Amino acid sequence: MKIIFAGPSLPDAASLAGEAVRVLPPATQGDVLAQVEQGANVIGLIDGGFEYAAPVWHKEILHALSLGVTVLGAASMGALRAAECHPFGMIGIGRIFEDYRTGRLVDDAAVALMHAPSALGSKPLTIPLVNVGATLDAMADSGLLAAGLRERLEDAANTIFFKRRTWRAIVEQCAGIAEPDRPQLLATLLSNSIDQKRIDALELLKAVQDARDIRSNADLPWKLHSTAFRTRSAL
Repeated sequence: MKIIFAGPSLPDAASLAGEAVRVLPPATQGDVLAQVEQGANVIGLIDGGFEYAAPVWHKEILHALSLGVTVLGAASMGALRAAECHPFGMIGIGRIFEDYRTGRLVDDAAVALMHAPSALGSKPLTIPLVNVGATLDAMADSGLLAAGLRERLEDAANTIFFKRRTWRAIVEQCAGIAEPDRPQLLATLLSNSIDQKRIDALELLKAVQDARDIRSNADLPWKLHSTAFRTRSAL
């Protein structure tokens, strides 16, 4: 059985996954363990809850890995957990994972955004910092940003709470831009916006689709010690 946990990073995951992959809402604590107990052999973690529910616990991921389950992470909560658990065999995918793994990103909030409820399709309503960075990098490489403007835009984005961060809010917050120039800058940002979370999530989905639906019997160089927290009831 193959599972992915997806929400605002890939709101159309169910229509893209195909019959071989089951799509579940963003994971919270205990969800990975529950899927392992129900027979999942491949688990792709994209989105996870964090504000109103306990997030996916590292030890449930380690438990899955210790049983030979393939666990992959990307884009959002999956990138964070993959950066933390890749020494134990979790597979990280995409730019956001690499940025966390190498220390270019350190703040969990860089992937946070506000989104519509799952009943309304989990559509993103604000811009996460990882998408801001990817967009500004690409625009700078293409010569679309004047000297110093990239830094001012990034500084503005960092000062805005994730539930209020939009391209319009970033432009309004950005210092040193004449009022008549703001509409054109906003239009340029919108037309060149890069959804890095979606890019990475699509890469993970492809990897899950391509993975073998079996548990590995390979010996691990580490051992998961039994504790009171190994059971779902303790989670």
